[in-house]
Amino acid sequence: MLLETSARGADARPLLVCDLTQSWSPTGGGGISTYLREKRDYVLSRTPHHLLQIVPGPEDRITTNGRHVFAEVAADTVRGSPNYRFILRTSKVRELLARYRPDLIESLCPWVLPWAAIEHRRRFPETALVAGYRTDFPNAHVRRVMRPLVGDLLARGLRHLSYGYTELTYREFDQVYTLGEEARDALARCNVTRTDVLPLGVDTSLFNPDKRDRAYRAELGLPGSGPLLIYAGRIDNEKRADRLVEMFRRLPPDLDAALVMVGDGKLRAPLVERARGLPIAFPGFETDRARLARALASADVYVSAMADETFGISVLEAQAAGLPVVGVASGAMPARVPPGLGRLGPVDDVDAMATNVLAVLRDGPRAIGAAARAHVEERFSWTATFNRLFTRIYPKALARAASRAPARRFARRSEEALAG
Repeated sequence: MLLETSARGADARPLLVCDLTQSWSPTGGGGISTYLREKRDYVLSRTPHHLLQIVPGPEDRITTNGRHVFAEVAADTVRGSPNYRFILRTSKVRELLARYRPDLIESLCPWVLPWAAIEHRRRFPETALVAGYRTDFPNAHVRRVMRPLVGDLLARGLRHLSYGYTELTYREFDQVYTLGEEARDALARCNVTRTDVLPLGVDTSLFNPDKRDRAYRAELGLPGSGPLLIYAGRIDNEKRADRLVEMFRRLPPDLDAALVMVGDGKLRAPLVERARGLPIAFPGFETDRARLARALASADVYVSAMADETFGISVLEAQAAGLPVVGVASGAMPARVPPGLGRLGPVDDVDAMATNVLAVLRDGPRAIGAAARAHVEERFSWTATFNRLFTRIYPKALARAASRAPARRFARRSEEALAG
């Protein structure tokens, strides 16, 4: 389905949609980079629209490929996560927005760049603004990160201030989507009510049990022939990656299990040292999605200790690859792993996680994994995600923008800008 924007009436024409993200990994991996890549493919193959994607990069650079414009803004790498960059040069972002004059801006990060979009809309009120509230960041990134540093009471106070920022920021947007009902409820408590839920998708042709390769374990130098556990994501405190190593220590040695932790982050080096002598591999950040799909399909159980998962694309990819999931009963994990598709336990309880791994292995990981794949095939696809975005969420934002600035709504953007 293509976007037929009723708000635009008889003058309906291809849109210029802009994706704006402050932090991401330019080499693959991560939920936002997957989203941007899948959205680009959808727009170019299924719609008449133009797509401008503004992201951090090693230098200022614009690449135009037909209806797709990829604008990189020079940004430093993130300390401890060198594959990620973070834009601080908001003036350059505002310059790009003024040059291209998008019909609609979708902001994907909660930090500073939403205000670049808001400022642009103040200059050009016909611009529709959509925000993806992809993480309940006052809880996930403020309270949980600050609690070990300043104590729970002060961390709660900082979370309260962050929710104030959330209300101030997201009420400026014409429409906001969350990845689940829990985050939508959090926004409602902040008096942000123009909201929708946008379930994400997974490429089930890429992430497929058929990609299983028995040689994968040996390539990693892992001994034995018992079950292979796998985690894919950032190896840092937010993801609680250290809990996985502690969980693995609690598995019985005669299980002959091994663990592979695919990814990078500030905890990787210390965990490599902590896991010395254990059959645990740290192959690093995987830039090739096909190799990641092979890694997942070649394992037996997916494990994650992440307590603040807002949607869980990595979990869906593991399920599409035919894996049961052992995780924690927090965040979006219960929605991703209903009964029969794995086991969930208390947050930070590594003994319970080890027990759940053994239970899944006892119950038959292949049968559970087959049910998990069927669950994903039935409910999650990128086509459904972007159909909903373009036919439900965007039209609401465009209608609000049209009512705000009807006289200027159909101003044409610069053809010279689109031509690069």
